[in-house]
Amino acid sequence: MDARKLFDDMTERDLLSWNMIIRAYGRHEFPQEALVLFYQMQRTGVQPDHFTFASILPVCAKLGALEQGFQIHQRVTRSGFGLDFVVHSALMDMYAKCGSMQKALELFDRMPQRDVVSWTAIIAGYAQNGLAEKALEAYQQMQQRGVQPDQFTFASILPACAKMGALEHGMNIHQSIRESGHLSNCIVQSALIDMYAKCGSIKKARKLFDTMHRRDVVSWTAMIAGYAMHGYCKDALKLFQLMMHSGTQPNHASFVCVLFACSHVGLLDEGCKLFNCMSDSYCIMPKMDHYVCMVDLLGRAGYLEEAFNFIIKMPIKLDTVVWISLLGSCRLHKDIGLGEFTASLLFETYPVNTAAYNLMSKVYAEVGRWGDFQKVRRLMKDRGIKKMPGCSWIEVDKRVHVFLARDRSHPQTQKIYAKLEELSLEMKAAGYMTDSRYAQNDVEVEDKDIFIDHHSEKLAIAFGLLNTSPETTIRVVKNLRVCADCHTATKFISRIVAREIVVRDANRFHHFKSGHCSCRDYW
Repeated sequence: MDARKLFDDMTERDLLSWNMIIRAYGRHEFPQEALVLFYQMQRTGVQPDHFTFASILPVCAKLGALEQGFQIHQRVTRSGFGLDFVVHSALMDMYAKCGSMQKALELFDRMPQRDVVSWTAIIAGYAQNGLAEKALEAYQQMQQRGVQPDQFTFASILPACAKMGALEHGMNIHQSIRESGHLSNCIVQSALIDMYAKCGSIKKARKLFDTMHRRDVVSWTAMIAGYAMHGYCKDALKLFQLMMHSGTQPNHASFVCVLFACSHVGLLDEGCKLFNCMSDSYCIMPKMDHYVCMVDLLGRAGYLEEAFNFIIKMPIKLDTVVWISLLGSCRLHKDIGLGEFTASLLFETYPVNTAAYNLMSKVYAEVGRWGDFQKVRRLMKDRGIKKMPGCSWIEVDKRVHVFLARDRSHPQTQKIYAKLEELSLEMKAAGYMTDSRYAQNDVEVEDKDIFIDHHSEKLAIAFGLLNTSPETTIRVVKNLRVCADCHTATKFISRIVAREIVVRDANRFHHFKSGHCSCRDYW
């Protein structure tokens, strides 16, 4: 870059010149170089000031460099700049983005005054660390204290709504954005599109997208990702073509989204063409996400050997995610041999990866090999590995309700279980039979139907039916992949109650209506 050449040609470099070059590298997506320059500056005897710290701390945040950030924090304290408002906010933001929310909150609590920057740092930290409910609470507290959100606040809180599927909260924030005059901001618009798509309202996302006067690659990709999540592959591919015709160049994320869309409807040829054109036409070298999409695409379509060979030939360092994808396809197609090989590799190389044990145990469950199933579960226990509990969210009257499997903590528990029993009788009369393969094998045989009937998404659906009007769409978010039994059951429920039920699981959206699912049982 020209600025670096000028900097290197300088015979003398003062603090101002160092600050400018560090800030330039940090802002232009060269964080590692900015950090190197920061240490180089000090070796030459030039001491950092508050502008230096305010520039280098966001660099640590980008890199997730908590240790370096902590060392810089100590330097800030020794230098006497800890009370500088901008530096203090940058420290808080760094800790939050590096996953140390406790340190971020300690700094936040010590602030005598909190402006929109500090509140936004905490909100963004909660959202990025998977604490969506805390993010919403902080956003509401900020407003109660009279601090008005800006475009960065809105861009930070909308992903929290998206994570929980909190559509009503998201719509209220959309209204606040409109009233505050930030609706024309491209970053905010993209965050709104993403929120609506992830909350199950793809039509609202597209309506907002169509009203945008200026679209960058982020907004195009957000809309393509929305279609991909909902299984609308043709719409995703059409929009991808429109983006290229508009002159907007796709990036790594754009290709991940269209490849994801292809994998979830089995468009093998189209996916392979897109993967090849990344490097051939756009000089974009595939990253792990792209390779995982290809393995998933091949595996779902039943080309397990080809998927395995694809992994072996990958020119980048292999990651656990790509093997997990292959193991998932082994489960789908009941390939015990390749599944055992993949699982043994994962158990040896990544001995604490929960997903590997869960998937392999389910491979055995699919074919009724309960002895092997129990061996995997005992191995999990011996290694101290715990299965992540299924958890589902549903928003009703601007409040998000959370359910676990067999949950009895909700105030409406008796009504919820009574509703499930009522639905179960109607479903069985319509021909539904519980698939006990998806119950835990350590549950007594006579209790398996009860266990499977009380999965978290079924509890959330029953709650939604009890607390919403007959014309309302039920929207549920689950942290894990929906099991085959719950998928079948929800199809029956949608027909019995004549309601649309939208379930977002860890992989994609399922739109249930009149006894059918939008995924056509390919998920």
